[in-house]
Amino acid sequence: MSKIVVGLSGGVDSSVAAAALQRQGHEVQGLTLWLMKGKGQCCSEGIADAVRLCDELGIPHHLIDSRESFQQYIVDYLVEGYGSGVTPLPCSQCNRSVKFGPMLAYARDQLGAEAIATGHYARITYDAELQRYQLRRAVDPSKDQSYFLYDLTQDMLAGTRFPLGEQTKTETRAMANALGLHTAEKPESQDLCLIEHHGSMKTFLDKYLAPKPGEIVDTAGRVLGHHTGIHHYTIGQRKGLGIAAAHPLYVVALDVGRNQVVVGDRASVHHPECTVQRVNWVSVAPITQPQPVMVQIRYRSPVVPATLVPLSSPSEALGNHRFKLVFDDPQFGVTPGQAAVWYREDILLGGGSSNLYPLKRTPVTRSLPPKSGILDNDSGIFLRCHCCS
Repeated sequence: MSKIVVGLSGGVDSSVAAAALQRQGHEVQGLTLWLMKGKGQCCSEGIADAVRLCDELGIPHHLIDSRESFQQYIVDYLVEGYGSGVTPLPCSQCNRSVKFGPMLAYARDQLGAEAIATGHYARITYDAELQRYQLRRAVDPSKDQSYFLYDLTQDMLAGTRFPLGEQTKTETRAMANALGLHTAEKPESQDLCLIEHHGSMKTFLDKYLAPKPGEIVDTAGRVLGHHTGIHHYTIGQRKGLGIAAAHPLYVVALDVGRNQVVVGDRASVHHPECTVQRVNWVSVAPITQPQPVMVQIRYRSPVVPATLVPLSSPSEALGNHRFKLVFDDPQFGVTPGQAAVWYREDILLGGGSSNLYPLKRTPVTRSLPPKSGILDNDSGIFLRCHCCS
């Protein structure tokens, strides 16, 4: 059997992943990432639960100090993104740059392990004909996390195991209880990321981005109200606009140059197409001709039919390969910064960061707001969501 290092978050999923691999006869060791600066309760409890779990299983536990990379790839990334008028998806970046890459390197180089494993609900298979590892949806569609894993490389897939991909969350809980694991009834992380010591994304962003009041306007430019910063808004948002109207209004665009939040009716938030950049082809080689796909534009949203059209050559530098998605039917709330991920049945083919074509408005000179910097370099910030295991 193999030596496998399991990434332990302190939750029930990663706990059962470790226990399952141990029961299969593998030599299992635990590994936890220290993500927060400061003394955040969330992180300290997670580490403590991971250590306790390793004691219960009788396996070694290792801790990697990942605070600087988490600050760079997640905290700074969020602040820069929201300050630029986009709604970033930190989960995929965290998986590639903070979690899977560093964990796999540590497991191989420091511990001599063959692979790492996590408690993610997804599956990995190998296609001998294509000579590629393929990322697949989990058997339990309600818990599938493949959407957050679209940016993993072939090397990462080759060196990763997902023991929970073939089972349901109910089965995971039952196994944890049967084994007497102390994490068996630990509450599940929430859909939306929780910010340690802040309680909401708004409070977190207010700490990092200075207020910059501006106008809320309709698509014709009429002023309807005022805002305290465009970083408080996202495309498709309806609640919390603070303006009265005869019919529901939604955020249509965030105009950084004018520092305006643009609102319109629901039809205005439906888009027939979008561009996709920083594309990663996971399970197949890049396409060179338009191809029909089933695309998912946000976590929990259903897949919808679309045509994927190359806008650049696959020979371009990594990260510059761009595509256009033309939806069969206009889609609500396509949000710049979120992931657009396409599938063929249960195989995740590829994905990237979505963007919209600019609103056709009077041109202005765009100037990004100055970065406010990190107001507290010892902040305790930790994101918990369904991308975690």
